[in-house]
Amino acid sequence: MGISDIIESISWTCKPTWRTASKNTLWCLLGCSIGDFGTIFLFQMAEEPFPVIWIMSLAIINGLITSIMLETFILSRQMDLNDALKTATGMSLVSMISMEIAMNITDVVLTGGVLVWWVIPIMLFVGFITPLPYNYYRLKKYGKSCH
Repeated sequence: MGISDIIESISWTCKPTWRTASKNTLWCLLGCSIGDFGTIFLFQMAEEPFPVIWIMSLAIINGLITSIMLETFILSRQMDLNDALKTATGMSLVSMISMEIAMNITDVVLTGGVLVWWVIPIMLFVGFITPLPYNYYRLKKYGKSCH
């Protein structure tokens, strides 16, 4: 069974699933962008020469960490902290990593890796749209949500 068979095996027209996948993706985007933007901004304010690839790599790692932290906090209101952390770390890393990479490539291509006000909405849009089909697919095919 090839990828086209898998993609064709689900319906891509289910509005409730798109809404749920979009909501989940937005939560992930919020968590990821806190660490991502914070890291890039910190290096900009420090004005220390540091290779862009290293800054972006660290931004991706910090974005993943803050996303897991935010999800743990949200879930801890519904379950005990240990279960919340296990659930948060079990989120789809494919979704989070693709989001982070898309955001950082957008920043580097458009600004050379400098965080300026006008690139942030573009980064957020690209970060949202990149993992959305995967999140929809995962939700529709397996009934599993990344959040």
